[in-house]
Amino acid sequence: MLSWYDRHRRTLPWRALPGERPDPYRVWLSEIMLQQTTVATVRPRFEAWVARWPDVQSLAAADEAAVMAAWAGLGYYARARNLVRAARAIVTDHGGCLPDDEAGLRALPGLGDYTAAAVAAIAFGRRAVVIDANVERVVARLFRAADKKAVRVAAETITPPARAGDFAQAMMDLGSAICSPKRPKCLLCPLQDACAAHAAGVEEAYPVKPAKKARPVRFGTIFWLERDAAPIATGAPDGAALREVLLVRRPPRGLLGGMRALPTGEWCDAPPGLAGAPQGCDWVMLNDRVTHGFTHFTLELSLARGRWDAHSAVDAGEWWPVDDLDAAGLPTIFAKAAAAMGRMGCT
Repeated sequence: MLSWYDRHRRTLPWRALPGERPDPYRVWLSEIMLQQTTVATVRPRFEAWVARWPDVQSLAAADEAAVMAAWAGLGYYARARNLVRAARAIVTDHGGCLPDDEAGLRALPGLGDYTAAAVAAIAFGRRAVVIDANVERVVARLFRAADKKAVRVAAETITPPARAGDFAQAMMDLGSAICSPKRPKCLLCPLQDACAAHAAGVEEAYPVKPAKKARPVRFGTIFWLERDAAPIATGAPDGAALREVLLVRRPPRGLLGGMRALPTGEWCDAPPGLAGAPQGCDWVMLNDRVTHGFTHFTLELSLARGRWDAHSAVDAGEWWPVDDLDAAGLPTIFAKAAAAMGRMGCT
């Protein structure tokens, strides 16, 4: 595996080149970003992130709202909050340096068993059993391991004491490039002669997937409340006005916690209609909706449009220029809603 890796390793912005010492901050950041996200998606986002926050100290000093906005589209926002919390703990409690073993890493916010093992192995060369989805697939096929417990036991037997980080990344690269979920390229695999699943011709039967449970559906309504602000400054036609839409901050705890978003009422087991709508206008329900899949449920949101009555008070929120919504850092589901409003001529 290590010989194959030396010839075929991927070049990635968070990965040290041969002979270089890995940057623990980059290794940790990449592992958090790559959770349930592809390398192709993460690569440009990672590069933009480290240009803005190049080390633990700068991330620890960052404004959390700016970090959350930069995280938009990368998955659960709790990961971004935990990145900031962990960075501050590293600066306060560890002298600005990440702990170099699994136990110390697991004690940081947001670092579970997998991430702690990956950082310990890749950043610090510690022997650690690193199992992501790619590694699980390789090991399950290699040993015809029937479940996650058997995969871990098998992975323990092949993890070497030396070059542990390179071995972990080699297994990841093999799973990504060759031992793919469908139609694996077995003729190119350096492990084909030792692979039990290949010998039996049942590669695609592994890893064994448990039966999927139907995800429940929850419902809500997104409220698009618009107003005309002051006339646009120099260069705008006479009488032109800046169109603004009401945005709010979601509660700090829970899904999408602390993020800037369009107003929405409660998410329920049945469509709630206009329940929880902001005051200040008469609402019109639109014949469109947006959906988004979270890990444990699917969210289906209806859309409602309203125009603010200048004589009415708005309970909370901020008015944001419609033409600059891309800069608001809206979570994916709310960005979808804004795009749907655009299709209907509401933006």
